[in-house]
Amino acid sequence: MSKLPTALLVSLSLVGCASVPMGAPHLDAAAKTFQAPADKAGIYVYRNESMGAAVKMDVIIDGQNIGETVAKTYFYKEVAPGKHTVASKAENTDTVEVDLKPGTLAFIWQEVKMGVMFARTKLHLVGEQEGKKGVLETQLAVSK
Repeated sequence: MSKLPTALLVSLSLVGCASVPMGAPHLDAAAKTFQAPADKAGIYVYRNESMGAAVKMDVIIDGQNIGETVAKTYFYKEVAPGKHTVASKAENTDTVEVDLKPGTLAFIWQEVKMGVMFARTKLHLVGEQEGKKGVLETQLAVSK
């Protein structure tokens, strides 16, 4: 098989549309107020790109799979203050560590990258301004 058909198949797998269960509009609006409870911290994992729209990617926080993202979706999870590991699974697994104080928020951009056979993932801890902008471009997905 030549390289062109393989490249074409990989490219086609990265377009199209996939879906995941979406959160209720009032929960989406509440999460977009960007206020963590005073005694907890909040983690946003968002995917604001259209690339790889047909690809679902798992999001895992502290070993618990909280669900799958698709293009233009995000998760919000309240956690106890302290250290947390966020992972993303696709063709590969990528992780990022956060150490959160009470009442603070972390924003993690889940980037889609070209892989060998499927899409790959890369997590980026981003600043508050960039993170809020990214979350506002997306819709809340339902956690497991």
